[in-house]
Amino acid sequence: MAAGAPGVRGTLLLLALLWLPPVQAAEVEVKGLFAGRAILNIDGEVVMLKVGMSRNGVTLVAADSREAVVDIDGEVYQLGVSRKISSAYRAAEVQEVRLQPRRGGHYLTPARINNKPVEVMIDTGATAVAMSLPQAKALGIDYRNGRLLQVSTANGLVDSYLVMLDSVTVGPVRVDNVEALVNMSNFPDTVLLGNSYLSRVEMFRENGVLVLQSQY
Repeated sequence: MAAGAPGVRGTLLLLALLWLPPVQAAEVEVKGLFAGRAILNIDGEVVMLKVGMSRNGVTLVAADSREAVVDIDGEVYQLGVSRKISSAYRAAEVQEVRLQPRRGGHYLTPARINNKPVEVMIDTGATAVAMSLPQAKALGIDYRNGRLLQVSTANGLVDSYLVMLDSVTVGPVRVDNVEALVNMSNFPDTVLLGNSYLSRVEMFRENGVLVLQSQY
């Protein structure tokens, strides 16, 4: 009986290990970057780490104003602001487009609305995507099924229809089910890409370049 005891203990130890709760995958997101430091969101806890410091198994290897290099369980990752590592530390796929300023500092870019090509102008002051009646007709938007409103524009009050677009895509950054206003006039000259789209993407400026990234 005594001779068999080590085998029993080994079996019990194996069973205990099998019943250990699984290690929960962490989530790491870069919130801010500085020379030699980075603000990281690690499993919901926002911390400032200096190079060489660790928190919850995440070590900051290097950092500057453009990216942070982190070591997670022996794997090294390079992350920019708003980039995230999640699901057992696999890099979350992020789509990105970079826009150079044009026409007096405005950001204009080719886009697709309901998969049809159109030029749009970024307008953080617009509540929703906004377009003129001729633009809506060119895009084949059935605006009369929308809700009729009166909207204040640079040209005064105009009748507008609030509609739902199937999708709006800039570069690879696509957002589905986006609210838009179709003005019953020739205003605006260019489709305005307002906050019904912009609020659903990551947006920041980097050396004068406007960066749009898909949210995750």
